[in-house]
Amino acid sequence: MSQSFPEFETVAEAQENHETHGEGTALAVSADDFSALEERILRAVEVVKHERSARAAAEDRAAKAEAQAREEKELADQLHKDLDALRAERDHIRQRVERLLTQLDAIEI
Repeated sequence: MSQSFPEFETVAEAQENHETHGEGTALAVSADDFSALEERILRAVEVVKHERSARAAAEDRAAKAEAQAREEKELADQLHKDLDALRAERDHIRQRVERLLTQLDAIEI
């Protein structure tokens, strides 16, 4: 929001003239200038409100995504543990079957 506000420049110039020339006149702002300034301020307020609500929504989405990621990580960790246990069980069963086959080979001789 790097918009220029000519009303402020006009006010600043008027203040500078007042200080440098020692004029005793009051600072005059036309109704149109004031109305334009009011519209810009209202638009700026609306933009800030919109950005705040968008930020809040983004923070909510980020918090939900982090929670979901934690849940997914816990699930993935549990699945890795289960997989390791199943591999260990498979190896144990393979050894038992190999022993049984060895015993069957010994009987046939």
